[in-house]
Amino acid sequence: MWAVTSPAPQTSPTESTAVPTRVSLAGVTPPIALGPLDGRYRAAVAPLVDHLSEAALNRARIHVEVEWLVTLCNGTQAAPGAVVPGAPTLTDAEIAYLRQIPATFGADEIAELAAIERETVHDVKAVEYFIKRRIAAAPEVLGTTNLPAASELVHFACTSEDINNLSYALMVQGGVRDVWLPAATALTDQLADMAREHAEVPMLSRTHGQPATPTTMGKELAVLAHRLRRQLRRVEGAEYLGKLNGATGTYGAHSVAVPGADWPAVSKAFVEHLGLVWNPLTTQIESHDWQAEVYADVARFNRILHNLATDVWTYISLGFFTQIPVAGATGSSTMPHKVNPIRFENAEANLEISCSLLDTLSATLVTSRLQRDLTDSTTQRNIGPAFGHSLLAIDNVRRGLKALNVNVALMADDLDHNWEVLGEPVQSAMRAASVAGVEGMENPYERLKELTRGQRVDAARMREFVAGLGLPDDVAARLADLTPASYTGIAARLVEDYLA
Repeated sequence: MWAVTSPAPQTSPTESTAVPTRVSLAGVTPPIALGPLDGRYRAAVAPLVDHLSEAALNRARIHVEVEWLVTLCNGTQAAPGAVVPGAPTLTDAEIAYLRQIPATFGADEIAELAAIERETVHDVKAVEYFIKRRIAAAPEVLGTTNLPAASELVHFACTSEDINNLSYALMVQGGVRDVWLPAATALTDQLADMAREHAEVPMLSRTHGQPATPTTMGKELAVLAHRLRRQLRRVEGAEYLGKLNGATGTYGAHSVAVPGADWPAVSKAFVEHLGLVWNPLTTQIESHDWQAEVYADVARFNRILHNLATDVWTYISLGFFTQIPVAGATGSSTMPHKVNPIRFENAEANLEISCSLLDTLSATLVTSRLQRDLTDSTTQRNIGPAFGHSLLAIDNVRRGLKALNVNVALMADDLDHNWEVLGEPVQSAMRAASVAGVEGMENPYERLKELTRGQRVDAARMREFVAGLGLPDDVAARLADLTPASYTGIAARLVEDYLA
């Protein structure tokens, strides 16, 4: 028993009821991570911090604000010149100075921005003030400069969502393209390599968990690689939308302040300058439909990967895969012989968590009451964990696959103990012979069912049955040569032809 917030009752040191007061972990410095992604599994997901963390959000906001300021002063490629009359034309040196603000956003700047936010109690307003501080300090670096004259154009005519929607689009785009997609693609390529390597290794299938038509290990892995690659193509083709049109999507403030500007054209050029797709018609918020689409595709990839993890786990259980022991590792705290499939089990759990978060993001973000509510604000702060758990699962599956060997001998033995699976090709050959006019081929399915269902048939019994059917010599010879191990159809060719 522990006492946490109140001291233990006064007792004699010798009394067994004495309760020690434990140290509060909440006060430990540096702070202890509450969740596993920032603690136990930090190394596997650290690259996402550069894109999907709170600090990355603020850096993206600064980037968007800076680029908007440059656009207001210097115009767009299609319409150069100040958008706001009287705004100074920024020099290359001044633009470079502004762009250094997000580029150099590090630990000290994070702390400074946090201090400003404690005063403003508003995260985007804090970003505005942070940039204005840098603009005020520009003469110290640049000497004579027009930047201070442009200070009030920071966050000009913008609602917070104008900045946030663009920032999140850039963040998710970067996290997907620079981190998640490369990892997911590497996993799929690794799986495809395994499929090609084992394309001709025969394996007994188990439909409904029961012995069924043989396949090859490579073909089964190829099916999963093919499915995963299809989802990757969808994610690669995702659109990342953005808007900048004011508090209710009407360009109200823009039009009143500068009625002569073609604000939709300016907005479109600006959003596309950021590398995003312009959304021309919104409420206060960008509708987030594109996010739901991306998260659905990533979740579907997760679920197919979950299928891979459970199948590989089952193949390990059957002995078809053996695991390469890691030197010094412990499989069980009490059973020394065990090598547990922990990589695939860990992946399963993390994929389920990731999918739960992605599903919630998809469902929540597409709805906003009337012109705006704040449900998306907290929800979007969980984009990082959603991708983090998926990335962690990908890492575990890759490690797990690397530590597998195919047990060819056991798979061959399994096939040799299940000759009854040849009932399918034998009755099919009888059907074809019957259509060709061969007599004595009546009721082929029923005759093979009587021979094989619910009982084991060895090689001698199957060959004896085939020899007594009266099939044409070429068909009888073909079936006589057939074994469970050779009855894999064109599985190896399928791997070669369709797993690019």
